[in-house]
Amino acid sequence: MIAQRLLPEWDNEMQSTRKLLERVPADKFDWKPHAKSHSLGQLALHVAEIPGYAAAYLAGPELNFQPDENYLKVLPNDTAGLLAVFDRNTSASRAAIEKATDEEYMADWTFRSGDHVIFTMSRVATHRVFVMNHLIHHRGQLSVYLRLLEVAIPGMYGPSADEPIF
Repeated sequence: MIAQRLLPEWDNEMQSTRKLLERVPADKFDWKPHAKSHSLGQLALHVAEIPGYAAAYLAGPELNFQPDENYLKVLPNDTAGLLAVFDRNTSASRAAIEKATDEEYMADWTFRSGDHVIFTMSRVATHRVFVMNHLIHHRGQLSVYLRLLEVAIPGMYGPSADEPIF
């Protein structure tokens, strides 16, 4: 069953992501490494929201995403609020992943914004590209932001410079 193959990786990546989000300092939510970059808070919120995309791709045949002017601008008040967003999204999506059938995973799913189709691919490919790869990419960005702010980076795939095992 596809779901049973996805869940171990899901659990591991969510654990690593949560460890990183726990270290995001709320007093630095407005900090940006560059004028064209999202702020630390906006990037952290995006990382906290991405796990919820799995529940979205499993909820129906498509998602019509039309962000408003507040997209990623209304931040939680603190790190605990950020973690609450992450935990809610992670939990809802894990339950959706677990109950989905192989047939549902093999069916196509479309991501669009109005009339513009961004992509159509199987849900299992969507899981890899739109959720997992997307999350890992932005989590990497977040770790660089935190490093620039002198925040200790947790080990995710083994030790880090801040958490060596030797």
